[in-house]
Amino acid sequence: MEYRLWLAQRCRSVSLGDRSKYKARLAALLCVGAVVGAAVFLSRPATLPNLAKADAATLSSFKAHWAKGDMIVLVRHAERCDHSTAPCLGPADGITERGKSVVQNVGLQFQKLGMQNADIFSSPLTRAAQTSSFMFNYASIDQGWLFNCRKTMLTDTLSHKVKGRNLVLVTHSECFSALENLMDLPESKTRDYGYSLFLTASDDGLQPKITGFVDAGDWQNIVGK
Repeated sequence: MEYRLWLAQRCRSVSLGDRSKYKARLAALLCVGAVVGAAVFLSRPATLPNLAKADAATLSSFKAHWAKGDMIVLVRHAERCDHSTAPCLGPADGITERGKSVVQNVGLQFQKLGMQNADIFSSPLTRAAQTSSFMFNYASIDQGWLFNCRKTMLTDTLSHKVKGRNLVLVTHSECFSALENLMDLPESKTRDYGYSLFLTASDDGLQPKITGFVDAGDWQNIVGK
């Protein structure tokens, strides 16, 4: 706020003190751009909220939105077999046995939240399809947008969100990055396997609002034992 006020005062002094009208107008335009840019930058959250560390009121609001079917959640697939020395569950492009156990536990936590009003979609790649199958006992097909997602992740996500139903998307790290960039959010510094990012859909059907994230091992703080 102080920085924006300083910029605004500086703009006024530059535009009034310059003898050349052209230079004054150019300086004013540059200053306005700086003020707007500073406002956008300062309004962004510094980090994504960690729901495992949220207070009781935040968690109560989160669960209320989930119960109403207002939520969108991206879940990263389980541990990749081809990026690990852990035993493979099956195909080399799938997940590890250890990864299977992790996402099965995450699936139990989602069940505690309630999945009766949720639509589930997964990337068609083996690691995502396996994750969805072991986490939710469901694997969707023909959802290439959850892999080829760089430019259209936000619009595709919103087009699949049904009012009154939560939308669960099992996808890849690069799709998290795509969505965060399109929404002008700070990118997650760490995004481990089984990581979940929650958004709350807006009433007008436009850009959703960031709610927070949950690491695979931190669900106890949200849904209990």
